[in-house]
Amino acid sequence: MTTFTDLGLPRPIVQVLGRQGITEAFPIQAAAIPDVMSGKDVLGRGPTGSGKTFTFGLPMLARLAGAPSRPGHPRGLVLAPTRELASQIRERLDEPAAALGLRVFDVVGGVNINTQIRSLARPVDVLVATPGRAQDLINQRKLDVSQVEITALDEADQMADMGFLPQVRKLLDLTPRGGQRLLFSATLDGDIQKLVDRYMREPVTHYTAPAEASVDTMEHYIFLIGGRDERNEVVARVAAREGKTIMFMRTKHGVDRQVKKLRRVGINAQGLHGDKGQGARTRALEDFANGTTPVLVATDIAARGIDIDDVSLVLHVDPPAEHKAYLHRAGRTARAGMAGTVATLVMDEQRGDVDKLLHKAGVSATPLRVTPDSAELAKIAGARTPSGVPLPPPGQQPSRGGAKKTGQPTAARRKRRSNGR
Repeated sequence: MTTFTDLGLPRPIVQVLGRQGITEAFPIQAAAIPDVMSGKDVLGRGPTGSGKTFTFGLPMLARLAGAPSRPGHPRGLVLAPTRELASQIRERLDEPAAALGLRVFDVVGGVNINTQIRSLARPVDVLVATPGRAQDLINQRKLDVSQVEITALDEADQMADMGFLPQVRKLLDLTPRGGQRLLFSATLDGDIQKLVDRYMREPVTHYTAPAEASVDTMEHYIFLIGGRDERNEVVARVAAREGKTIMFMRTKHGVDRQVKKLRRVGINAQGLHGDKGQGARTRALEDFANGTTPVLVATDIAARGIDIDDVSLVLHVDPPAEHKAYLHRAGRTARAGMAGTVATLVMDEQRGDVDKLLHKAGVSATPLRVTPDSAELAKIAGARTPSGVPLPPPGQQPSRGGAKKTGQPTAARRKRRSNGR
């Protein structure tokens, strides 16, 4: 067992981690933190949930401690592909940073930029940012990265997939040439190598698992279903299960439509996709994390970087487009040593494509023919009949008396209409 004290982190950080019940370092942390502490450039590849945030964040804080920062001139910069991941990184590092007298702040799109400008008027030691918003603030001369000593890129391959690399390169070009660079990702291939060649100096590479690895405590199933009508009923039954469930859809429209269907039959579900406002996205994640909302329906925006405990089932309502997306989606369950189940709904015409996808992902999944009432669906996924009592849209309070207007006239309204004829 390697402790954080063994890794040479400052006592205040170790004490904070101890209060949070965190004492033993994950493999990627034990391997990479000493190299980051010594000032080396580091490439880290580990599966989602392997502890990458603390791997780059804690030694970054340790190295920046003891020196002042100027307003709008951070000395540490973390770039992340999504608002959710940026906010999560900031939340994880807040307490350890405060213990060292440092301030961490995040700037992301979808939030009033003037609020962020006012916050940057105070000294910030580590800035966590999405690339677009960081560039906006630089263009307005409210942010200057010329004093950045350490830059970290998290989920670098996702930034590549989302087309952010030109922005990332532009930002890196504005940081000091001799600064320390840390790059962490689930995979290190393709365009990521171009970043490595251009910006990193003799980086030390740490691999904790092959790209196709799947968690040992994760069980994979293919649920073979007849058609779309049967699929809708299976989804509703699975959504009515106990425990936290993430359901993945291919499109934003599909997410919104599925949430409406589930709430119509009494299932408290919320949606997450890129077109939703930041307030709605934050509320959906907070309600899902604390158990208020047991079902999160999402596009692949939630497939990476969302670290929520106790997700016991991931259901691919729409099979993913490629094998990497399958692995990232699946990684939302079986976290921190917990068990989890991953199931993919597959109609007959999809079977060949899904088999190829799973083969590329290195995943062995058990195929089962299921119906809404099948014992296998209840045993494996906890499927049960939903209440059937409609719920209002997320964020909207039920009407007085607790009844939601469902489009069906109540007995009293029918009587009034009859009397008015």
